[in-house]
Amino acid sequence: MSIVQISHLTFCYDGSSEDVFTDVSFQFDTCWRLGCTGRNGRGKTTLLRLLSGCLDSGGAITLGGVRPVCFPFSGFDASLTPERLFTQWVPNVEPWRILCELSQLSLSEEVLHRPYHTLSGGEQTKLQLACLFSSDAVWPLIDEPTNHLDAMGREAVSQYLSSKDGFLLISHDRAFLDSAVDHMLVLERQKLEVLRGGYSTWAAEKQRRERWEAARNAQLKKEISRLDAAAKRAAQWSAKAEGEKFVSKPGQQGNIDRGYLGHKAAKMMKRSKSTEARLQRAAEEKRGLLRDVETSEALRLSPLPWRKSSSLISLEDVVLSYGGRQVCGPVNVSLSPGERMALLGPNGCGKSSLLRAVCEAAGYPQPDGPTLFRGKIQAGSGLIVSMVQQDAEGLTGDIRTFSQKHGLDLTLFLTLLRKMGFERSQFARRLEELSSGQKKKALLAASLATPAHLIIWDEPLNYIDILSRLQIEQLICESGASMLFVEHDAAFVQNTATRILRLSEEGQVIQP
Repeated sequence: MSIVQISHLTFCYDGSSEDVFTDVSFQFDTCWRLGCTGRNGRGKTTLLRLLSGCLDSGGAITLGGVRPVCFPFSGFDASLTPERLFTQWVPNVEPWRILCELSQLSLSEEVLHRPYHTLSGGEQTKLQLACLFSSDAVWPLIDEPTNHLDAMGREAVSQYLSSKDGFLLISHDRAFLDSAVDHMLVLERQKLEVLRGGYSTWAAEKQRRERWEAARNAQLKKEISRLDAAAKRAAQWSAKAEGEKFVSKPGQQGNIDRGYLGHKAAKMMKRSKSTEARLQRAAEEKRGLLRDVETSEALRLSPLPWRKSSSLISLEDVVLSYGGRQVCGPVNVSLSPGERMALLGPNGCGKSSLLRAVCEAAGYPQPDGPTLFRGKIQAGSGLIVSMVQQDAEGLTGDIRTFSQKHGLDLTLFLTLLRKMGFERSQFARRLEELSSGQKKKALLAASLATPAHLIIWDEPLNYIDILSRLQIEQLICESGASMLFVEHDAAFVQNTATRILRLSEEGQVIQP
């Protein structure tokens, strides 16, 4: 057991005018299964890089003797086999430990002897995690491991992590966090919070605290208004006292002692000014007690109405092929207005290919070329589609140019980004400089700002923070939008989908 101590940490990237962390102090135990979450851009990955030594903390971090190692690994030759890569990632690891960890993740020894680049994203994730936990000499720092995992893979990895001790895990998957961790580190707007329990524990505590703080803020605002009004009255008394020394009262006779009146007015003005200053200080103190509660504003979506009696899309005996091999089908399904259909299944069963084929049938060519299929895909005449692809890493340029390129209402686009946690200062940055979560938010905001009959999203929540996921859930459920989407976040699917089309590993429909 070791204690990681962070004392008065302040960090800012070179060339940036804003601190990522300002005078932050907290501590935690390295034997905890510590989950970390927070809005995109709050510094979660930066914290991991500071803990690992990739960034200079200026002596603010004391690790207590542990050796942190970050997931995912980077800077290696992907043409090598995992067997050879393991010695680079974690030197002196025992082969039997690797085999033991692989078996817990349901991976066979065979994957050790294949070139790394030929493995699926899920296999690569599991291999790297197995390597991390095959050595007792390292403290794993795990950054969003669910992004390449299907639903079954997420469940397997969460159960695997729940059997371990001592790691720091960044994730935005609520069910995954609840299963895998026993403590939470939450990066909020003005503070970092550490508490015992998983995501649900933190969410319940957050709601209770926000209700209390909202009520307290309302009371403080009333008191501030009362003090401001009292200070204003005091200022008026002061001005009146100063003016009275030059005014003769009705019926007043004889010489007026202006000196006496001036002295009296000065005393009254001094007392009034003192009262005004005291009330203003009291009001400022009350303002200082107001809490900047982290809330998420509701998003708004107005889908285009479908005024025809036909379905939006229909698929008849559709079979997808890749490289001469059948990967999905036959699929027979149709989507009516207002339905939200989730495509579920393991990685490689053809879900993304099916979405691309539907987009192509609706008249929206895909950047990686046409999808080969047999059968019939019929899109309604005049159907307008708004799509979000999995990959957001190719975005370049500034936000305003991006908006113009996609024909968006700039004001609406920026408003959506603000509501999803973008700071105004980030609007001036280039898209390639943003975090993966911020890039994905740009794609989602563009999709939401595009009037469409049908929304097609391919794993839209990769890298997206929990608050934004909750906003999007609420938006979808309240808008009545028609959707066809692929997503592995179990809570999101449960809360939003009205229908589920489940595919087997071979791409066969196993649930209509």
